[in-house]
Amino acid sequence: MSDGGFTVLDGTQLRLLSLPLTVKTPTDSNSAVVTGAYVIDLVESEASSSLFGVSLPENLKSSALKRAVSSKYDVAFFRSKELDADHASEVATNYLTAIADELKYDPIVVSILDGNTLRLFLEDEDDFAMLAENLFTDLDIEDKGKICKGQMRNALVNMGVDMGIPPFSEFPLLNDILKKHGAEGEEELGQAQFAHLLQLVLQDVADALAEKHVIVVQNIKIINGTKLRTLLADEKQLNSVIEKMHQGKNSLENVKSSKTTAKTDDDFRELVKDILEKFAEQLNVNPVYHSSEY
Repeated sequence: MSDGGFTVLDGTQLRLLSLPLTVKTPTDSNSAVVTGAYVIDLVESEASSSLFGVSLPENLKSSALKRAVSSKYDVAFFRSKELDADHASEVATNYLTAIADELKYDPIVVSILDGNTLRLFLEDEDDFAMLAENLFTDLDIEDKGKICKGQMRNALVNMGVDMGIPPFSEFPLLNDILKKHGAEGEEELGQAQFAHLLQLVLQDVADALAEKHVIVVQNIKIINGTKLRTLLADEKQLNSVIEKMHQGKNSLENVKSSKTTAKTDDDFRELVKDILEKFAEQLNVNPVYHSSEY
């Protein structure tokens, strides 16, 4: 997927790996066993490599690890436990599968910045001219028709991930590119000069990103129906939720106002279950994206 767009890490990438995972003892070891800690590091490294190098959140790894080993071992104890190759492979496969399940439940959204979005701007004269004009206008806060070269850094920041520019903190090469083109200091530029300098800078950024992609984790959550399907599969939890809805006056009134009237508790239960199932289906087809900052 081109930069500026989203890639959803929902475990699908991990499920494409060849399973079961085979765990071999380190080449520098004469032992026929490995520790649980070795297996954990191996799986997490394999998962990260398959997910564009993204580091998995600690809470996700912790939850997945508990699912993979807690039925037999305390997690802290497991790290120091010695495992033979077969046992290690079994645990590794279970852990990787658990990570995939956690991602399905709570996907991670990333942007893959590979220079393509910048090239689209650079290849279209009208789009680039509008981009340069808008950036210049935003930076010319005193409305004097000139800005200093040092403002080029702010121009890149203003473009941001949505326009294909990675954060300076994640792509320090941006500093070298600005220095290469003299985009520093207090020397003033008119709009045409700024546009020319911007073009040179963006061309180098696009080339650098083509050689080394930058992955940016977005503060975005996805509502895709997975949690609803989990609820529907848990009879006890589902009954508890429906009971609370039945007792809620407002919820009950909403159901009564619908075309289908729930005459009995069983009717009400089936009605709610049917609504939730259809809602989950819709979310699976058309997920809802929302910022996790709010």
